Amino acid sequence: MADSLAPPAGWVELRLRGLILDPNSEAPVLILREAEGAVFLPIWIGAFEANAIALAVEGIATPRPLTHDLLKSVLEELGGELLRVEIHDLAEGTFFARLVVAAPSGRVTIDSRPSDAIALALRTGAAIWVASPVREAALSSAKAIEETDEERIREWLEKAGPEDLGKYPM
Repeated sequence: MADSLAPPAGWVELRLRGLILDPNSEAPVLILREAEGAVFLPIWIGAFEANAIALAVEGIATPRPLTHDLLKSVLEELGGELLRVEIHDLAEGTFFARLVVAAPSGRVTIDSRPSDAIALALRTGAAIWVASPVREAALSSAKAIEETDEERIREWLEKAGPEDLGKYPM
C-alpha cells in the first residue's frame, strides 16, 4: 500500500518487552518499552487479551481462528493492511488506541483497546507507537510511585528474563 508506515513527528515507537502478573491484583500487565530508549510503559489488560498476546508471541496456532486471527484474515481478504497501532490518549488511567489501516479506499483509523490492537499488531508485524504527550502523562502518573518503588520496579523490568514472566512466558 502507498501509505507511510511512520506516524507524524512526536510519536515514539514501542516494542513488547513482556507480559507479567501484577503481584497485588494478579491482573496481567503488558510491558512495552521504547524501541530506542529505556522508558517502560505498563498497561493493565484483561486475561483473555493477555492470552491472545501470549499465543501470538509464542507462535502457537489454534485449531480454529481466535478473534484477533479472524480480524487479521478479514483485513487481508478485504485487501487491507494494518500499518500501525497508535496509543493516542490517556484519560483517568485508561489508555486509548487506534488501528491505522491501509484499505483499498484509502487510510482508515479504527478505535481499539490497546490490548486488542497490540494482539493484532503481533499477528501482522505492525509497529506500535505512542504519542509523546501520552508517554509524558504516563511517566508523570508513575512519579506518584515512591522513588524506591519506582527504582525497584525499573531494575526488575530491566533484568527480567523469560523465567520471571510468570504464567505468560515470552
